[in-house]
Amino acid sequence: MPGLGLGTWKSQPGEVGAAVRSAIELGYRHIDCAAIYANEAEVGEAIAAAIADGLVTRDELWITSKLWNNAHAPADVEPALRKTLADLRVEHLDLYLIHWPVALRAEVTLPASPTDLISLDELPLADTWTALEDCAAAGLARHIGVSNFSLTKVRALMTAARRAPELNQIELHPYLQQRELVEACRDLGVQVTAYSPLGSRDRPDSLRQADEPILLDDPTLAKIAARLECSVAQVLLAWALSRETSVLAKSVDRGRQAENLAAADIELDDEARAAIAELDRERRYLDGEIWCGEGSPYTLEDLWDEQTG
Repeated sequence: MPGLGLGTWKSQPGEVGAAVRSAIELGYRHIDCAAIYANEAEVGEAIAAAIADGLVTRDELWITSKLWNNAHAPADVEPALRKTLADLRVEHLDLYLIHWPVALRAEVTLPASPTDLISLDELPLADTWTALEDCAAAGLARHIGVSNFSLTKVRALMTAARRAPELNQIELHPYLQQRELVEACRDLGVQVTAYSPLGSRDRPDSLRQADEPILLDDPTLAKIAARLECSVAQVLLAWALSRETSVLAKSVDRGRQAENLAAADIELDDEARAAIAELDRERRYLDGEIWCGEGSPYTLEDLWDEQTG
């Protein structure tokens, strides 16, 4: 799996296809998708066109997608995956992930009331995982894994699994370094991918807080970028890669895509890494609050298993 990938969350219809095309032309070979992003059909068109035009072969691409929360019932997993395959115009995925350790009723996309959510006691993650294992055995996904899983949930799944999860995609950046989780996954043989490495400043207003810190404006990072003669975004991506995690950077701007890709050539020195280590404030930009609240079977404490670092 290439270390630096193109994220497609928040890339709008009418622009995501051009962004994928541009990224492939620049040399990106890792494309991260998800059914809930509601743009996989346009992504698939761009991938198919790039292959048809000889820019890339399917074997040169690493394509990831994710199972949404309303398809956790074992009977719903393969149909959901086949829909993603049809939209992306590929015969298999390189990686398929359980998007969240949260279950919704089949007819629900996002919860409007507590009754829209299904507890993990009623629909265990192990049952969903078994269906993913079956999809992998059928050749629909070369690798399978999880996203937004705490260490407790990763370990529990590994205990129940025939085939261990191969990757955990989680929020990671200097304000949320999650050292224990990253190191433990490495020890367990589970790869880690970092999402929202730049602080997800462009996420929907409903997921933002008025007083949240802006990672790209951090003065420590700005000083490091000035000293290394690069951008703050490049420092953040280089930091993620220096931790031996893969990392996803979303952009629909060709110039910024090129800048992000060039971050792979930047080496942070000990001074920079030490300064960044001091920035950890256990601050999630995507805290999972949408799944919680009064009457929900989920709480933030249970979602993250009280792991904050």
